[in-house]
Amino acid sequence: MSEVIFSVFPSENFVDLDMYQFGWEQCDPSHSFGPAARNHYLFHYCLSGTGILYAQEEGKIESNAFQIKSGQGFMLFPHQICTYIADREIPWEYVWIEFDGLRVKEAVESAGLKPQQPVYRARHKDIAETMKNEMMYMVNHKDEPPFHLIGHLYLFLDSLVRSSASPRTEKAGGLRDFYIKEAFSFIEQNFQNDISVEDIAATCGLNRSYFGKIFHEHMGKSPQEFLISYRMTKAAELLKLTELSVGDVGNAVGYPNQLHFSRAFKNVYGISPRQWRNEHGGGKPSRQAPPIQIHSGQAHHTGHSHPHLR
Repeated sequence: MSEVIFSVFPSENFVDLDMYQFGWEQCDPSHSFGPAARNHYLFHYCLSGTGILYAQEEGKIESNAFQIKSGQGFMLFPHQICTYIADREIPWEYVWIEFDGLRVKEAVESAGLKPQQPVYRARHKDIAETMKNEMMYMVNHKDEPPFHLIGHLYLFLDSLVRSSASPRTEKAGGLRDFYIKEAFSFIEQNFQNDISVEDIAATCGLNRSYFGKIFHEHMGKSPQEFLISYRMTKAAELLKLTELSVGDVGNAVGYPNQLHFSRAFKNVYGISPRQWRNEHGGGKPSRQAPPIQIHSGQAHHTGHSHPHLR
């Protein structure tokens, strides 16, 4: 019978790197999950046994099949439709973690993982062992404070990248990384002011068109989308941790017009700032977990009854 340890991480609005859920499972023979798509990055590391991953590429109907064995892993990408099935004779045991954040796309690409190449193969076995230990630590210490677990999430991601990095990816970066870091710094210091994408591009010494292109390639979203997302994350922190009025919170994140702020906030979180504050405990810390959504197809599996969160 399938055994599973499963935990949902509390929503603390970490911007650079955040976690949604994590766990461990010894699967039954032919145990399957999917077809389904996630909203975030979901990494599985195979501890023993074997199984098959079916992953669709964007714009294609057919799925690519990947055999996964002990010591390997696989990444499910946001909005990618995937199915994975434990072997009939030697079902896999794996540990998993779902995460996302502003720096994740860059890190995952540095690890050589992409939707058409989702299989993790360690080039450095000792670092891979460290990565596995970080994942198991989180599973076995699920009741530790959020900041403590986020620290181990950073160590996991660092080990993921370093254990799989080739000499070529280790040297990647350069001038574009510098521009992105300059843009981050400018946004962090000026998000509360009336700034535009042109202002951010000018800080980097680039025209808006070229800046927008390299920013989108690096972050997976436009500078405007990132700026709005960053401001709304800061607004959510203020709504939860302070007793400022909604109007004052909007003004503090660069929206002097309360109506414009409320619209922007609702576009990101799906509810008004006032509703969000009521649901997250006013000015008190909250441990409410974010909703996890699955779409596209029918998800199915056997062996246990918790929601289809992996």
